[in-house]
Amino acid sequence: MFSVLLTCLFLFRTAHITTVGVKRPDFSTAGTPVTIQVNSFATSVPNSIIHHYDVVISPSEKTLPARMTMDLIRRLQFDVAPQIFTPRCVYDGRKNIFSIHRLKFDTGSQEFDVTLADEAPSASGKGPKVYKIKLTHVAEINPEVLHRFIEGKGSHDNTVLTAITALNVVIRMQPSLSYPFNVRSFFTDRETKDIGSGLELWRGYFQSVRPGIGKMLINVDISTGTMYKKGPLLRLCLEFIGKNHPNALSPTHGLPDRERLRLQRFICGIRILTTHCGPDGQKHTTPRVLKKLSTAPADKLTFTMREGQSMTVADYFQRTQNKPLQFPHVICAEVGSGALIPLELCDVPPGQLMRKQVPPEKTKDVLDFATKKPLDRLQSIKNGLGVLAYGQSEYVRQFGMHVDNAAGPLKVQARVLKPPMLKYGPGSRQACITPRDGAWNMVDKKFFKPVAIERWAVVVYERQGRFNDQAAQDMIKGLCDSCYDVGIKMKSTPFIFWENGQGRIADQLKSAGATVAQKMGKGPQLIVVILPEGGNDIYTSVKHFGDITMGVATQCLKSSKCYRAKPQYYANVCLKINVKLGGINTIPDPSSVSVLTDPHNPTIVMGALVIHPAPGSDGRPSFTALVANVDSDTAKYIAASRVQTSRVEMIEELEAMSHHCLTMYMRYREVVEKKAAGTTAPKRMIFYRDGVSEGQFKQVLEQELPLIKKACASLKINPKITILVVGKRHHVRFFPMSERDADRSGNCKAGTVVDRDVAHPTEFDFYLQAHGGLLGTSRPAHYSVLYDENNFSADALQSLSFALCHVYARSTRSVSIPAPVYYADIVCSRAKNHYDPQGTVDFSDSATQVDEGQAASSLEAFRRGFKPLHQSQSTLMYFS
Repeated sequence: MFSVLLTCLFLFRTAHITTVGVKRPDFSTAGTPVTIQVNSFATSVPNSIIHHYDVVISPSEKTLPARMTMDLIRRLQFDVAPQIFTPRCVYDGRKNIFSIHRLKFDTGSQEFDVTLADEAPSASGKGPKVYKIKLTHVAEINPEVLHRFIEGKGSHDNTVLTAITALNVVIRMQPSLSYPFNVRSFFTDRETKDIGSGLELWRGYFQSVRPGIGKMLINVDISTGTMYKKGPLLRLCLEFIGKNHPNALSPTHGLPDRERLRLQRFICGIRILTTHCGPDGQKHTTPRVLKKLSTAPADKLTFTMREGQSMTVADYFQRTQNKPLQFPHVICAEVGSGALIPLELCDVPPGQLMRKQVPPEKTKDVLDFATKKPLDRLQSIKNGLGVLAYGQSEYVRQFGMHVDNAAGPLKVQARVLKPPMLKYGPGSRQACITPRDGAWNMVDKKFFKPVAIERWAVVVYERQGRFNDQAAQDMIKGLCDSCYDVGIKMKSTPFIFWENGQGRIADQLKSAGATVAQKMGKGPQLIVVILPEGGNDIYTSVKHFGDITMGVATQCLKSSKCYRAKPQYYANVCLKINVKLGGINTIPDPSSVSVLTDPHNPTIVMGALVIHPAPGSDGRPSFTALVANVDSDTAKYIAASRVQTSRVEMIEELEAMSHHCLTMYMRYREVVEKKAAGTTAPKRMIFYRDGVSEGQFKQVLEQELPLIKKACASLKINPKITILVVGKRHHVRFFPMSERDADRSGNCKAGTVVDRDVAHPTEFDFYLQAHGGLLGTSRPAHYSVLYDENNFSADALQSLSFALCHVYARSTRSVSIPAPVYYADIVCSRAKNHYDPQGTVDFSDSATQVDEGQAASSLEAFRRGFKPLHQSQSTLMYFS
């Protein structure tokens, strides 16, 4: 009764509110209530007016680093004009300054001259660079808008966004002045880990002010920063290339050019200090930015002096320092000014974040450092409050914010949803099972729809000495036995081929297929490929051959995994093989998810995603994927994939992709499920969009929704559409209050859902932790409902989303996000398999900076090279 009254009151209060997404229709009531902790802390909202100033720093031909602009504003407030900036303002490192009082300017704006350092003039008489900083008053922010917003009485407009931005700048100001930082995290050397290759990991703390229901919150979490090691630059470079003697960095001693370029990509942009004195007899105390590495060593690299004479870098330093270089054969660093400095005379200051991708071989080290069990993570977060020291920050105090540390992490009312029942095939000891803690097993169960495999071949790319005929026969027996256990009728195969991975993979596989066809009258249904360690290139070629060129299912296995493998390994392989060949492993029992399987409301569920190239890879495009079910049980999926303009977040070809998926859905219902004419079209469409931020919600509604509707109109169908954004890149974490409420990993149980307290004050959203924990602290998915013609209740959308996390074909565990979204992620990441491995498209990490013209021609090249799926694979779950 109380929750009904609460919902009525909520709806009454929000009646006049405008929202980007759907207004919250109600709160959830299904499931078992449980109290949990969330890593958020209540904070008060300032009561005084906040003054907003625009900041322009000149001269600056390009955007200055935030670290430098923070230093400039610090000097402005503390040294240049302390009488104006008392009490101190807060600065976001870019364009915004916020002050709790109106600054005493003669007009609405004022300009100041600021230098970065108290340097004496150089021998040439040139003083330090002067920056002009102009502040202009642009707005007054009344914090009352925040009070109204969190109480559900105000809209999520620009004044609210600016006010929340101001509070975020307030809490980040002190740490940003004291520690290395990126956008929302800062890092300390209290807890570090050396991972080699010139890198170490630092523990960081993330913080973000977020509105909750009835209260303003600070979300605090731990994060990880990858830092360049401090100390001699020469040592760091040697460690990165894995050598000990400095002459390993000498072209005359065999440094390959590709290795020099790899090192250059790793350290370009790093700040260095020089250990020698300049011509004026003084040391440079301001770090300089390393732009590139020289191709020639110091004793061969020449330059022209002002007087017109030419000399080598080694001779110059011998003359000016009166001391010869220890390693004259080593290459030099070129800094921003164009100066060339021997590596042995450079030092790396501490606390420099590496803003590039972590080398793949270091990913495990990063994960090991970042992964903490829930109780340990929560303790780290509490420790972080001591480092954040909100109560001791003059900025937090001045703005009248009080963070309630003493109350500890926020306690919220959650619910644990009942999992769907899963249905297996005839011959299973249990036809229907209910997962427990997000997991179940396949013991004595047959697939819902198993396939039959009569013709298949094995191609081995491991050396025969390491993977001999007996190992191959053991693998075949293990696989056939596991197939039999789950209902797949698989005949043992006589076709085993050992091939050289350096050869043309496509020709080798084609030859294997031809041999099968010659002996059995038809080509193979499946090719099992045994890969050696480090066989990524072979894998890409195999997938291109199977998915694109020949249209035959392929299953890759690592030789090390196959050797004396346990039945469980092959059971997991069977999960993939069955759906690749058109089978269905399991379906949600219709009675337990009626909202998905209602025969009167046939439903198509879609998952969509765009993935972008890695930072620095400016010549590469983005890839898009749309995945949708074709069956009435939402267990069988197909995919569409495209290449598009680099870093464009909205899906450009969504109309054509939606048209394809809808056509396939209706054809499957007509041809396979034998639905009557006129009943094949979906009446409901549930569209899960992954990978968009809150600031892009409006774009999804304005750009992508019309394309979906156009696809429907062109097919003369009119399903009711619901659009949800699935967010994973957030820092909200759930922590159980007791062991009784936890699973075996110490995490909250699978199915834990929260739509109160930490949820949006007015819009329809919820957090759902759908999977059981394994390692570390599980991350709940955040669902935001942007559009809903189906008028779903909170309970309906939560249970529907939870059910879809159980139909991921590759495992017998529920996954963290709905299966179609998970599949879209896989399809995107496998987009490179659409390119001919023998072609000219380059996916190596040696991409260079390109201009707009080059990027456009590069995109055209990527579009031309992107091959469509083979027709026979387009109806199957080739991506599983």
